[in-house]
Amino acid sequence: MNAIHIASSAPAFAKGKKTLAAEDFDLYCTALSALCWRKFNGEITLCCDSRYAEYYRMIGFTDVWNGINVCVADDLEGIDPLMFWAGGKLLALREVSAPVVMLDTDFIVWKTLNFGSEIIAAHRENISDGIYPPLGFFRAGTHIIPDFSEDVLPLNTAFFYVPDNDFKEFYTGQAIAFMKSAAKRDDYLKYMVFAEQRLAAMCADYTGTPVKTLLDKDNLFYPQSDFTHLWGAKQVMRDHPELRGDFLQKCRKRLLTEFPEYAYIAEIINSLNGE
Repeated sequence: MNAIHIASSAPAFAKGKKTLAAEDFDLYCTALSALCWRKFNGEITLCCDSRYAEYYRMIGFTDVWNGINVCVADDLEGIDPLMFWAGGKLLALREVSAPVVMLDTDFIVWKTLNFGSEIIAAHRENISDGIYPPLGFFRAGTHIIPDFSEDVLPLNTAFFYVPDNDFKEFYTGQAIAFMKSAAKRDDYLKYMVFAEQRLAAMCADYTGTPVKTLLDKDNLFYPQSDFTHLWGAKQVMRDHPELRGDFLQKCRKRLLTEFPEYAYIAEIINSLNGE
């Protein structure tokens, strides 16, 4: 099964950064995510903008993927990169052919999966006003189909298998239209997760496309052997150097044990961090 990683520099540059510099744990997780996908499930392409393509070429990282597709606009086609920091994911998904898996770089699949005609997401999420408010929260004039159900639970798209082009085009079309029509707001989280995750569930429900998940939303924090998703652990590692060091050591050991031909990746990461 073909998969895509996605990298967009627009959010970082909108915050004032002048150059790209991925963190060590991100680089390890990206490499293991790509290499494990290739080992167990198929090919994986990095879909990115021109700045990320140059960055990964410059540091010598490109061989972890089967290829690089520069298909994300540096300016996100005018979509606000602060409000919609993951907007590049929707733009990239629009440009590739289904069936395809959209895989976050911090999500690792450690086994072979089976694919069919169902959408597969990482897990469902609960609806709460703090993250997923009622549709009336969004300002008038924002693109949302009136018949979308507010009751369907959002889909976490850290892993998102899209089985056919009809659904892919409908979902990305709705999400991109929403992002382009949204008025400027400071509440970025609610807008981004609506565009990416709640709309995914609403579009599936609206089109009658069946959905299954890899994980049970009520058991996400139990030990998982088949999947790794960093997500909130990133900030924990930034705040706790000892945990960061332990994680890096485990990643390095896993990389050298399972992918010894990519040992140079560990050396690249060490050199970038002055080790």
